[in-house]
Amino acid sequence: MADAAARRVHLCIDVQTMFATDTDWCAPWLTRTLPAIEALVERDPARTVFTRFIPAQTAEHAIGAWQDYYRRWPAMTGERLTPELIDLVPSLQRFVPPAHVLDKSVYSPWLGTQLHAALQQRGIDTLVITGGETDVCVMAAIIGAIDLGYRIILPSDAVFGSADETHDAALTLFHSRFGQQLSTCTTGELIDNWTEYA
Repeated sequence: MADAAARRVHLCIDVQTMFATDTDWCAPWLTRTLPAIEALVERDPARTVFTRFIPAQTAEHAIGAWQDYYRRWPAMTGERLTPELIDLVPSLQRFVPPAHVLDKSVYSPWLGTQLHAALQQRGIDTLVITGGETDVCVMAAIIGAIDLGYRIILPSDAVFGSADETHDAALTLFHSRFGQQLSTCTTGELIDNWTEYA
């Protein structure tokens, strides 16, 4: 494996059943992007980290403005959701292990977790980021990663949102404002140039 691939991890954001099925948070585009995500995971499952967004048990268990958030979405609290809905979608569960799972309680995977320390210990300097939603949790993951000094590869056909306008706006923002730290490509381009792409 070339050096570029050895220093890279695939960070797959919140591809969970509760976003793929008929819930208040359903993101219909998830199923459209899933084949691309699966292809990237299959390329090197041991270098994949899946995040899962874990809702607060109740609105009262959340902090600050998150309480208002869960009062808006009471059906999506831990006390109302079955564990299966919080899981990764079934087609991705089969990769764990060797893929890793990281649980988070906010949009960002960097707050309140050991993700950065674990990646630094492995000598990782580049992240392939996929998943959803483009304009919420993916954005939080990308901004945090850039602040921490990571180079980002964003396969644009492997991220999903639930609204065309904000999904497209987020991709435009990434491309136009973070070009020194982030590159966009397609899943096919990345797989075809796996060992060299950086």
